[in-house]
Amino acid sequence: MACLNFCKTQGFAQEKNQKKKEECTLDRTVDWHGHPASRDKTGSWVAGILILVNQGLATLAFFGVGVNLVLFLTRVLGQDNAEAANNVSKWTGTVYLFSLLGAFLSDSYWGRYKTCAIFQAIFVTGLVSLSLSTYLFLLKPRGCGDKETTCAGHSVFHIALFYVSIYMVALGNGGYQPNIATFGADQFDEEHSKEGHSKIAFFSYFYLALNLGSLFSNTILVYFEDEGMWALGFWASAGSATIGLVLFLCGTPRYRHCTPNGNPLSRFCHVFVAALRKWKVEIMPHGENLYENGDEPSHHNSARKMLHTQGFKFLDRAAVITEKDLNNKMEKEAHLNNPWRLCSVTQVEEVKCILRLLPIWLCTILYSVVFTQMASLFVEQGAAMKTTIVGFNIPPASMSSFDILSVASFIFIYRRILDPLVARLTKNPKGLTELQRMGIGLIIAIMAMVSAGVVELFRLKYAIKECTKCDGSSSLSIFWQIPQYVLIGASEVFMYVGQLEFFNAQAPDGLKSFGSALCMTSISLGNYVSSLLVTSVMKISTRDNMPGWIPGNLNKGHLDRFYFLLAALTTADLVVYFFCAKWYKYTKFEGRSEEDNNNTRQLPELSV
Repeated sequence: MACLNFCKTQGFAQEKNQKKKEECTLDRTVDWHGHPASRDKTGSWVAGILILVNQGLATLAFFGVGVNLVLFLTRVLGQDNAEAANNVSKWTGTVYLFSLLGAFLSDSYWGRYKTCAIFQAIFVTGLVSLSLSTYLFLLKPRGCGDKETTCAGHSVFHIALFYVSIYMVALGNGGYQPNIATFGADQFDEEHSKEGHSKIAFFSYFYLALNLGSLFSNTILVYFEDEGMWALGFWASAGSATIGLVLFLCGTPRYRHCTPNGNPLSRFCHVFVAALRKWKVEIMPHGENLYENGDEPSHHNSARKMLHTQGFKFLDRAAVITEKDLNNKMEKEAHLNNPWRLCSVTQVEEVKCILRLLPIWLCTILYSVVFTQMASLFVEQGAAMKTTIVGFNIPPASMSSFDILSVASFIFIYRRILDPLVARLTKNPKGLTELQRMGIGLIIAIMAMVSAGVVELFRLKYAIKECTKCDGSSSLSIFWQIPQYVLIGASEVFMYVGQLEFFNAQAPDGLKSFGSALCMTSISLGNYVSSLLVTSVMKISTRDNMPGWIPGNLNKGHLDRFYFLLAALTTADLVVYFFCAKWYKYTKFEGRSEEDNNNTRQLPELSV
């Protein structure tokens, strides 16, 4: 009898273990075969680490081309500084515009895995084509393109092949970038307590991987390319991207997938048209007469329903069930509705969500203006300082390494020290909200601009006013720039990582990649606004034969005033951001688990 009981106990234990092994995720993700994703066999950090390594290698490859592209255009193709800078600006802007295309295809039709794989293949093809065209056609005579030897002229075909190659790189990287972060987040089930915390941590490690990749390209690859070894640098980028793509494909059986939800533009049009057609319809105070799709999840299996929120009441009319809607439903099949007359609450809330996100997104653009100074004015400022130490010359652009080291340090400090401390003090396990962290990022950015302005004041104090070649014309050491680079790095951890988490968490399930694309377009517009601001400042400050704030000879200008202007503008932006964050209402999703369905999860509306 004891033996029989033992066998029953063993059998029960085996059955229990089997059920545990076959436990599925609660977020309706599926595996490669379209079946519900197993928690143990898919996703989690095994897939997450593959994606992080892939991101680091892809970033190394991209910046291996982008960081020195302006020098390639001047030294190898013979363009002047203005033309080269203009071409690089167009190329960089195009990269970020392609991010919107990648996000649209991913959210609507292809899904994130397929979109990442296709655009990475385009990225690798562009890099290989660039490497071949550079080695075979552009570097003539051999060894040209360094600081001394100029290259010969090139045919129209060779120039065209070069531009096709770099714009393939732009298309591949732009379409891939907004999706890989979201795809990485998909590998963690936010409805599971442990995986939910891992999902939040993933965005910090993702940004760290991005910075580590750029660190290698900004130091090692930049050195080889600066010495004229352009083909070697481009081939290294192509090899890095190829390895990244192979690693990404190796993880295919392990990934979790979210089903694409169809064209969001048509859904948005349905809401606006339906709301206009019912502009005279009255809405019940608490939304009692609003329509939802019964018990079926919205659009496709992977999308959660969104709960009704106050605000933008005009749009609620699109979901009001009128007598005409009931008659139409009786005449047709029960599950069919005219989408141009009646939309679900989830459809309406999708539109509301995007409208609420836009003011927050607009406030991040001025931060990106501050961030872009690190690659332009910080470098020019450093070049006018003492760049030698014990006979060794420090390239001003290499000071950005302190920014990357700062990012790595502050990610560790925030995750391991600050976040647990705040959670303990506020008794909130999540610690600081994403909106609070973005606000802190703006405050640190203001401090960075003030620091840069103060350093410039002291640089001018020890500078030689009259100089023909003003590199190193001040006796102030370039190492005095370290605080401003460190502060920019710290602000990135709070702003850009918080921004990634915020848009991923708040974007509707059918628009997650679009949320990540908003982060990239913020950086793109920051570049354009910075260029416009510099042009406007120079136009105003050069009146009455004055040299202006940012002349060719910085010793005759007032770069400090420009930094203080940016600090003032960012302060004004912080005030606007505070009110936008107070106004923002968090998106409310219907829970996926049984517990959440019984007790609907409502996120707090207080945001700052």
